[in-house]
Amino acid sequence: MKLSKGTKLLIFGIVLVIIDQIIKVLVKTNMTIGEHFSVIGNWFQIYFIENEGMAFGMKFGGQIGKFLLSLFRIVLFGALVYWIHGLLKKKDTPVGVVVGLTAITAGALGNIIDCLFYGLLFSESTYRTVAEFLPAAGGYAPFFFGKVVDMFYFPIIDTTFPDWMPLIGGNPFRFFAPVFNFADSCVTCGAIYLIFFQWRYFSRDEKK
Repeated sequence: MKLSKGTKLLIFGIVLVIIDQIIKVLVKTNMTIGEHFSVIGNWFQIYFIENEGMAFGMKFGGQIGKFLLSLFRIVLFGALVYWIHGLLKKKDTPVGVVVGLTAITAGALGNIIDCLFYGLLFSESTYRTVAEFLPAAGGYAPFFFGKVVDMFYFPIIDTTFPDWMPLIGGNPFRFFAPVFNFADSCVTCGAIYLIFFQWRYFSRDEKK
């Protein structure tokens, strides 16, 4: 049986979300906050932190901001699904466009799951204790207020400025310090792919 383009995209998106969630659950149920280990030297590490706000560890306005951010993610997810559905109806839509948008949509959904359900499903991760799945005492946060699990850390340059340098001497310097997750990677890679390889399609639509 030949699968339609929409079915293939749905499978692709589901696979990305499953990979994201497997990584997050493994990290959250086996590591304490701040625990880390090297994958490839010191420049690629698994470093467990939890993000209460935006991608790459950025924060946004406390509890109200977190609620609004979660709500924005859901609205964005719905808009992306609607957009992809509309593009699939057009025969001239390049496959790369819907693939890139599907990657972004899957990444958004991956982080939405954390925000909505992780507070209900897991006990709190701390610097000393590992979280439990479905704890008897209940989760660490109500619906909508879960924390996003981050773990990928690429300190490609991790050094200290020489003491003789004025103002910054002795201070640490890290190139690309944010810790992120697989869902963030899906969003970023999907966006970069669309910008660099599918810009002709969007510029054509803009001219129309």
